Amino acid sequence: MYGGSMLLIVVCLAVTGSVSATQKLQERYSWQQLDFVFPNQRLKQQALARGDYVPTNGLPVGIERWENKLFVSVPRWKDGIPSTLNYIDMNQTPSGSPALIPYPDWSSNVAGDCANGLSTVYRIKADKCGRLWALDTGTVGIGNTTQQLCPYALNIWDLKTNRRLRRYELRADDTNANTFIANIAIDMGRSCDDTYAYMSDELGYGLIVYSFEQNKSWRFAHSFFFPDPLRGDFNVAGLNFQWGEEGIFGMSLTPLQADGYRTMYFSPLASHREFTVSTRILRDESKVEESFHDFQYLKERGPNSHTTSRVMSETGLQLFNLIDQNAVGCWHSSLPYSPEYHGIVDRDDVELVFPADVKIDEEETVWVISDRMPVFLIADLDYSDVNFRIFSAPLSTLVAGTVCDVQSQFGAIQPKFGGDAGSTDLSSTYNTDTTLLPTTYAQPLSGSYTPTLSYAPTVAPQVHKFTQGYDTPTSHMYSTQSYPTTAKAYAYNKYHGVEFHAHGSPHHGHGYHHGPHSHDGAAEQETGYSGGHRGGYWNGAHKKQDSWKQFFY
Repeated sequence: MYGGSMLLIVVCLAVTGSVSATQKLQERYSWQQLDFVFPNQRLKQQALARGDYVPTNGLPVGIERWENKLFVSVPRWKDGIPSTLNYIDMNQTPSGSPALIPYPDWSSNVAGDCANGLSTVYRIKADKCGRLWALDTGTVGIGNTTQQLCPYALNIWDLKTNRRLRRYELRADDTNANTFIANIAIDMGRSCDDTYAYMSDELGYGLIVYSFEQNKSWRFAHSFFFPDPLRGDFNVAGLNFQWGEEGIFGMSLTPLQADGYRTMYFSPLASHREFTVSTRILRDESKVEESFHDFQYLKERGPNSHTTSRVMSETGLQLFNLIDQNAVGCWHSSLPYSPEYHGIVDRDDVELVFPADVKIDEEETVWVISDRMPVFLIADLDYSDVNFRIFSAPLSTLVAGTVCDVQSQFGAIQPKFGGDAGSTDLSSTYNTDTTLLPTTYAQPLSGSYTPTLSYAPTVAPQVHKFTQGYDTPTSHMYSTQSYPTTAKAYAYNKYHGVEFHAHGSPHHGHGYHHGPHSHDGAAEQETGYSGGHRGGYWNGAHKKQDSWKQFFY
């Protein structure tokens, strides 16, 4: 979606549609353009004067809620984005147009500072152990302007202390020359240590799995990760464009099944079809080469059903964005996967233009962000108008009266993924056209095994709490360098190279090299990257660094 090529016919450059507001989603925050909480007003004015902060260049794309923090990610697609990972303090600003606060601080949001900073973050996820997961793509720019400043790296923070627990660089074998990863899903098992992250490679057509306990990653390849050549045409906000190269993107996970695993639902962006695989397969590195028939596919959602974001509740209710329809859709996993069992929970042709991300928090509150992304990328936003909105609503309110409201219609239904005798038959859900199915395919998981957990398995509507199962952070998990909290920690950066003065100490003018197996955040000083990503990390770009400065105040 964000990294692919586009061909377009501009039908109308303005956002068009009805003037009616969303019916169920309630607007919480809105912006004409983004602002940030700078250390002081003088620094903000200096950043504006130098072009290090360009308010009209920021686009929010991802959200996540944890306690009083609402996280908002802003990719560095253009110059002038001072911070990529941010949050709103909802206690201080429960509504309005708040300036974004860098997370965990300014010094952690320096592009190109591979060991300590973040270059670009897209989707983010908080888990039940109080950890925040974010994949740093290590890039700035978009499309032909993309520069790979750092390796792809998974970052994990303790939200209670705001300390980074771990930085893990993806191995060279996890990516390829076309890799573009923007999405992440978190799968929690028996404990906080028994956690896996799944990262979808949209343009490299792969699925990367990371084990927190093993501190190790591996990559799956499958034809189901590729785009559908018949589904690459998009129409959003009066714009017609083609994102025909866009492969696997959105992912959601069911609650734990009776066998101790979950089912992942996923879809390529250029597709109307849903696919599934058990996490029993994904968690097993030995299945990388011999798992083709363990992946299954479902029916299409229907016309105009491209989706980039989806999430599933503790009771098996899936919500997903419908970017062609300016809407949020729903499907309950106790029902067959076919268009007649898909519903619309809310839509609006002005306020919900490109609902980029959809989340459900621990209180069963739904959060949706809309950002008019195609207009931002292809045409021009009207910055006298509201362009970015964050909505919220109780999950029960959203699904009430839709086909997804199965509890109201039929009483309490055990989701089909529960694996017990009362589960709904899957035969009507899966496409049974034998001319299309693989020769063999995995049957629905069943069995009576229940793993030993430090919390109760999530197979019922109640929300379960996790114990704090990970170790106290140690020096091998995060950088031990202390950062000043004064304005001197604030740094501006540009795209084509930087000369780091790390918190008062001058650095060399070269890039950082970690190597494919250096996952602890320690950096060696090298003259460039030696890696398998796009022919090496920004190859000759580092030669320009001597002429660029990193400013500290």
